[in-house]
Amino acid sequence: MKSQTLRILSRFKLYFVNNKFLAYADDVNILGGSVHTVKENVEALVVATKEIGLQVNADKTKYMVMSRDRNAGRGHGVNIDNSYIERVEEFKYLGTTITDQNSIQEEIKSRLKLGNACYYSVQNLLSSTLLPKNLKIKIYRIIILPVVLYGCETWSLTMREERRLRVFENRVLRKVFGPKRDEVTGEWRKLHNEELNDLYSLPNIVRVVKSRRMRWAGHVARMGEDRGVHRCWWGSLRERGHWGDQDVDGRIILRWIFRKLEGVVGTG
Repeated sequence: MKSQTLRILSRFKLYFVNNKFLAYADDVNILGGSVHTVKENVEALVVATKEIGLQVNADKTKYMVMSRDRNAGRGHGVNIDNSYIERVEEFKYLGTTITDQNSIQEEIKSRLKLGNACYYSVQNLLSSTLLPKNLKIKIYRIIILPVVLYGCETWSLTMREERRLRVFENRVLRKVFGPKRDEVTGEWRKLHNEELNDLYSLPNIVRVVKSRRMRWAGHVARMGEDRGVHRCWWGSLRERGHWGDQDVDGRIILRWIFRKLEGVVGTG
């Protein structure tokens, strides 16, 4: 498959010109500024694949228009060899849900659903009296948390999404630490959020997300300028004339980065 992909790229000249062609194994994503551009790119890909004996599966191919205008592109369609390509409002690419409104809510909802399934599969371990609490926390951080935070480096969290993540984590931690006997009534009750924060000394789930975003930002900043993700990240700085300006104070760029990351440092 790798050699076939390289052969496609050698024929698919549009990839080298506009960098609008993303391929991972047999998952191919074509980008364009308009439906017309996407149609041209699809036609070029179909021709390139036919030259090496491959065929694009029209039934598995979808297209999506990302625009603030919900009716954008309604009058256009995309076809492959006279087969109509379905327009969708969301799709999964490499395990991540992408929507036509560029909203992260559906992705977080999907991640929490998978995290709940993982949590229920190990809840007997988390509530077991035979395991120490530090081992239960390791189970949470090694088994459950990676499922929930897959791809979180690109998330742009709102207060609502932060609360949903904290609610999920607190439910897991209540299972880990168990109930507490009330000193006044003598009855067993659930731990309050403040008590969970005191017992759980590690960074909470929101801080983990923001830390990973900062680490990813540093990784992108060290990339070469020929990398597409590097150009997307620093494009706004270039447009504002800050890129390469020797006289600009570095703190201006840092403030811009922190605004981009929505206050990743010192929050949570």
